[in-house]
Amino acid sequence: MKQKTFLLSLISILILSFGCKDDDLPFNDCFREPDSNNLNITVLEGPDVTLPSKISLFFKITDDNGNPIGFLEEDNFIIYEKGMNDECHRQISQSEAKRRISGKEQVFNHTTMLVLDLSGSVLQDNLEPLKNAATEFIASIMPDTLDESTKMGIWWFDGEDVLHQLVPVTASRSTLTLGVLSIDQNISNDASTDLYGAIIKSAAEAAVILADNQVGDKIAAASVVIFTDGTDRAGRYAKSAAVEAVNNAPLDITFFTIGLGSEIDGSELATFGRNGYVPASDVSTLTQIFNSVATLVSSEANSYYLFEYCSPLRSGTENGLIIEAFSTGTNGNRFGNFKTTFDATGFGGGCEL
Repeated sequence: MKQKTFLLSLISILILSFGCKDDDLPFNDCFREPDSNNLNITVLEGPDVTLPSKISLFFKITDDNGNPIGFLEEDNFIIYEKGMNDECHRQISQSEAKRRISGKEQVFNHTTMLVLDLSGSVLQDNLEPLKNAATEFIASIMPDTLDESTKMGIWWFDGEDVLHQLVPVTASRSTLTLGVLSIDQNISNDASTDLYGAIIKSAAEAAVILADNQVGDKIAAASVVIFTDGTDRAGRYAKSAAVEAVNNAPLDITFFTIGLGSEIDGSELATFGRNGYVPASDVSTLTQIFNSVATLVSSEANSYYLFEYCSPLRSGTENGLIIEAFSTGTNGNRFGNFKTTFDATGFGGGCEL
């Protein structure tokens, strides 16, 4: 009797362990969500299907605070599929499905717009520390060797109704550095601060850069980094128009703001820096602050992923697909997933990545 009871108990455990149906499980199947889902996958393109059986998704990964999660690799992703004969989403091994995370130099480019306040107060009091901080920022963002997938341009503003271009968008670190070093106190003829106008024009310029870069098979994103030591004094534009320009910008344009000194409005700059705002209490911390923003921008540029794999399915118009991402580090283990369906009509062998 004891042996029979033990056998029945063992069978029950096996059924619970390997059975698929559970009305409480999400996505109407047996894919089990991790206890902590704190990576967010935002799909920007896809899933795109290319015969004979390639599936592509372009997405961005952030944490619950909106911080970019960069530098994940192929082994940080798991694929689950659910075909017409599957009760559950089933993990697809690498032996069943070739996969890759494409290098950004092949499919992706990122442009940083560095926008500097060169109003009277900056030129008179803080020009040299700003130039030092900006050159450090350039060195942190731009690769040691020329890489056409990573570019930067530099603009500046004062009280005029103009966003002045200092250095056109380039992949050359030295060109950018020389541009910053060329700034002197005679560069501006208007000591006022047209901050709202600069934000509106920066958002428009970033949209143009993004559109120019999103041609052919290229995928692009841009970051706008705005430095100021004060508030809008020119009064040319309404604050609401500047807020609207940032809020209405595409999600693949990120905005960061840096504020120096006691005359800034921190809450205002936090609104304009929808992806990050960092205050510098005094000029001695300016280089450190620029470097911290450079880290954010670098993570941002590397938080976009083109994930491609060859599906083993060969039929079905509503096949389930789950891409799970996970990362490990000082913040512990973090997980997130994206769920969708795809059409495998006409799928066959011979898929190459």
